Amino acid sequence: MDTTTLIALASIVIAGITTAAGCVAPALSEGRSVSTALTALAQQPDASATITRTLFVGLAMIESTAIYCFVVSMILIFANPFWNHVITQTAGR
Repeated sequence: MDTTTLIALASIVIAGITTAAGCVAPALSEGRSVSTALTALAQQPDASATITRTLFVGLAMIESTAIYCFVVSMILIFANPFWNHVITQTAGR
């Protein structure tokens, strides 16, 4: 197996792992934060505006983690920075 194939294989595997972690971890975190917010709303209904605002900010930050993982996996698949290094090393031979 040459280095180009090895880099392609590693990139695809890492992109898959990144996408899987980027989907599972934020989904679990969002579920837990919504559950906690609903519990807080049930205990203190008069603070619903503050709790809801804080919940939406927290959900946006959690979702940004998923978006970053998606961007990393797309970079590894379509704009792999290691390809340029391999191409320059191979062209020098």
